[in-house]
Amino acid sequence: MPPTIEKVEEFLRFADRSADEVLGTLHPSQADATIWKVAVNGVMAGCRPEYMPVLVAIVEVMADPEYGIKHGGSTPGWEAMIILNGPIRKQLGFNDKQGAQRPGNQANTSIGRFYRLFARNVPRFLPGTTDMATFGQMFRAVVAENEQACAEIGWDPLHVMRGYKPEDNVVTITSVRTGSDPFSSGGESAERHLDYIVDWVKRMIEPYQSSRGYIESHVLLLTPVIASLLAKAGYSKRDVANHLMKNATVPARYYEWQMMLGDHHTPGTTLSGLVEKGELPGEWHLSDNPDRLVPLMLPQTQWLIVVSGDPLRNRSAIYRQNFKQGYATSRKVELPRMWEALMRTSERQLGN
Repeated sequence: MPPTIEKVEEFLRFADRSADEVLGTLHPSQADATIWKVAVNGVMAGCRPEYMPVLVAIVEVMADPEYGIKHGGSTPGWEAMIILNGPIRKQLGFNDKQGAQRPGNQANTSIGRFYRLFARNVPRFLPGTTDMATFGQMFRAVVAENEQACAEIGWDPLHVMRGYKPEDNVVTITSVRTGSDPFSSGGESAERHLDYIVDWVKRMIEPYQSSRGYIESHVLLLTPVIASLLAKAGYSKRDVANHLMKNATVPARYYEWQMMLGDHHTPGTTLSGLVEKGELPGEWHLSDNPDRLVPLMLPQTQWLIVVSGDPLRNRSAIYRQNFKQGYATSRKVELPRMWEALMRTSERQLGN
């Protein structure tokens, strides 16, 4: 959609901030990310003006050095996953149920498109020059967490797990290098479902990641069916994350073979050598038995566990993050002072 002055000014009404305010300087272009540029790209992405506070929070994450947007054009070709929490999800009509990741719902889709458009137009990630993705991927629709489902089973939503208040509106963004099959699991015991999730973790996470000191923030999406079954068995989100960390292990023989196969270390590198040099914790070399089990992930690894998707399906999905490139970063969505009045007087019909 063409960013006419009239359209851009509609967006600015929902910002409560100067159009010239600089949210940060973005690499590689070293261009200033201003409120005006957020509004312009929001219009072009097909967003509604009411989405403006969410768009501003997204760009604030992009401007945070912890997130690492400067790596957005690296060869793995990672794409951002935006996770939204808080009351604004329902107020703006986000889909957190069936087809939550499918393009179609305006809020989920246009805001996901906004991220990619802004990354191209302001930090200037351009294919073949500053964007050197080997294959690349399409933008991702925003993941809205089903907080009602979380409340029903006694689980905290993601933003509360990350230190925010339940009533806060929060965006969390993490890079996604690749995603798993939306796998289904069966059985009546929580442990059986967890065993299958762990099996998929082993398929998705490569040993070389921890061997090179990568501290990552992966995503686990659970449908309400799976989340409820785990909660009824006494598992919290933190318990699930701890279970994955503890049980996602592989034989040392395989670990060493795989980290060398991808040319990630010099020939002759061993787990004992990495532990001796302090590059891996001692638990990676408790013995010389080549069949001993060693962890796949460093203890500092984060798991962002999000309840979303079809409430009638027994499926889960894992999304692998790309270490310091697009590390999970959250930002509170700041609403304008007249937010409720603006929403009441808006004549736009928000999607469901």
